Amino acid sequence: MNLLSYVFAALAGLTSPVQSGASSQLNKDLGSPLWTALWVYASGLAGVLIVQLIIRETWPAQKLISGTHWWAWTGGLLSIGLTMTGLTLAHKLGSGLYTGLSLTASLLTSVLLDHFGLMGFEPHRVTAMRGVGAALMIAGIWLIAKF
Repeated sequence: MNLLSYVFAALAGLTSPVQSGASSQLNKDLGSPLWTALWVYASGLAGVLIVQLIIRETWPAQKLISGTHWWAWTGGLLSIGLTMTGLTLAHKLGSGLYTGLSLTASLLTSVLLDHFGLMGFEPHRVTAMRGVGAALMIAGIWLIAKF
């Protein structure tokens, strides 16, 4: 893994609380999580279409589409839950606690997915140090919530 991969992963993480804040503010202003979510996904689709116009990637072959695991198609539906949660809870909990809770839950789930090699991930066993890291994340959330 090269340094640039870590930089891009960190930059993607930086956008999470900003996106949650922007979307939850839009929800406050519009007073409707459903219309806000529609705008979030419509603007995201527009962005992807603009990128497609630039890079002009070809449509995947039918054999690739039909050979895809059923659960691989659920990402968009699952992201709706994340979006709706962010819209309704980010401002109520505060950016630190909301982002910390969602990222800690993501990290714990990721450690389990890695450990068991689920959803196409290569197995990475839970070691004592990975367990300590997860426990420190939980302790950090507790500190953020309490103080």
